[in-house]
Amino acid sequence: MRQTYLFYWKANLLTGILLALGLGLLNQPAVAQEHEEINLYNTAVDVRVGGRYFQRQCSRCHGADAKGTDETGAPDLTGTISRASTDFGIYNIIRKGIQGTAMLPVPADTPDPKVWQLVAYINSLRINPANIDLTGSPDAGQSLFTSKGSCSDCHMIGGTGGRRGPDLSLVGQRLDPDELKIAMTNPDELVDPRWWTMRITQKNGSVVEGLRMEEDTFSLRVIDENADLWSFRKNEIQSYERVETSTMPSYTQTLTEGEIDDLVAYLFSLRKDN
Repeated sequence: MRQTYLFYWKANLLTGILLALGLGLLNQPAVAQEHEEINLYNTAVDVRVGGRYFQRQCSRCHGADAKGTDETGAPDLTGTISRASTDFGIYNIIRKGIQGTAMLPVPADTPDPKVWQLVAYINSLRINPANIDLTGSPDAGQSLFTSKGSCSDCHMIGGTGGRRGPDLSLVGQRLDPDELKIAMTNPDELVDPRWWTMRITQKNGSVVEGLRMEEDTFSLRVIDENADLWSFRKNEIQSYERVETSTMPSYTQTLTEGEIDDLVAYLFSLRKDN
């Protein structure tokens, strides 16, 4: 009887040990997966290396400034990334791509550290408004936007305003305060191709001028100041001219430096988290 008891006791002990070992082995991938979600390549050196890789491989679609382009449809990576809320989410997009879109995965032989360095670089592009001290008043800037500045004649915010310039509803996510100030004082320095002007001379001599909406080898489309859309076949017009300067005037002669600072403060406050 004693031998039988000892046999079952040892058998149960052995079963318990094997079960514990088995559970440990089963849990091992989950631990590894959890570890993978933490970016271990996020030093200043990693950010620089990731930036160089970005310029070689990603800037063709997302732009050298990572703010995307209307022509390729690539999103702005300097603000909130709608498809990923964690570093591991960004990693997965880079590694696997996004099915049904132009976002292709990196080559399969790309080392993991390289992908994580790219994640670190993308994270470095985001602006933390808490770290930026502005001298202007957002409330005063909001008043200027619709009054003395006349910004709402061309720009829309929250569905209200003009259409002759970019929608500024979330401009604080796309541009930092220095870039906003440059846009107001030297607008020709930051002109996206989407906002170039086209001047078309038709065969009867009449001229149509408007914002460049679309252009390829054989055709082009523009939208004029009355929001009318024009389409042309290039072989059916006399000539066309692409004007790559901004249609926006500089505010250096119409607003004081303090008023420009107020506008910068207001525009920088226009973010998704407001």
